[in-house]
Amino acid sequence: MNQETMNEDTRYYIMFGPDICGEDKKIVQVIFNYKDDYYMINKDIKCETDDFTHLYTLIVRPDLTYEVKIDNYVAEAGHLEEHWDFLPPRKIIDPDAQKPDYWDERETIEDPMDKKPDDWDHPERIPDPNFEKPDDWDEEMDGEWAPPLIPNPAYKGIWKPRIIKNPYYNGIWVQPEIDNPEYTPDPSLYKYFNISVIGLEILQGKSGTIFDNFLITNDEKYAEDAGNEMWGATYEREWKKRWKQDTVYKNINEKEEPKRKEDKKEKKKKDPNVKDEL
Repeated sequence: MNQETMNEDTRYYIMFGPDICGEDKKIVQVIFNYKDDYYMINKDIKCETDDFTHLYTLIVRPDLTYEVKIDNYVAEAGHLEEHWDFLPPRKIIDPDAQKPDYWDERETIEDPMDKKPDDWDHPERIPDPNFEKPDDWDEEMDGEWAPPLIPNPAYKGIWKPRIIKNPYYNGIWVQPEIDNPEYTPDPSLYKYFNISVIGLEILQGKSGTIFDNFLITNDEKYAEDAGNEMWGATYEREWKKRWKQDTVYKNINEKEEPKRKEDKKEKKKKDPNVKDEL
């Protein structure tokens, strides 16, 4: 690879690091090159967004497990096959499996023993018995007289049998899985050859981000110790500096607050030489 012509289209093995874009995207990118295709992790790993220095570590092991650490604490871990779609799934839904005819997915049913009472059926509205046909009602002119309708106090609503648990409930049927004939394990998923170059892709909307102290090694313990030695010292100094700054600001604010209160009191005091005007 010619470093002078390296750009965003340059091929790479692994892309790893924080990716912050606006308010919605604040993640750790972990992208692997497998057989000349790029695969992103299928999980969201939140990155740090404060203004302190942080340490990001990616560990890929021969047993196909991995870890992503932030400040030497595990932020995410798992198996390469589970969190990247390098290979077809181990299992697939059996397309030939059919739900048995007897399978009952109804958790509750109407009680077949529950019967509607004989005195249940009554009309919802009935003629008002307190109304009588007016003496001057002329059916030839006014039509057939009928009293107004009122709610029926004997009406009980639409009868429904009570609900009981279904004694034949089998649960929700799940189509079984079978081994995927297209799946073939690849024990070399973790392997990369001739990793000798580190490239930085930096797109910043706000300047000030600094990247340094890169390490590629096959010794996890050495990587952790080196991180604590280099990053740990910087992080500790930053926290001490921030603590001193916060203490200074706190003292200034504590002194300014009584002064502000006194100023407000002085403003409220009335000048005795000024007379009220109507």
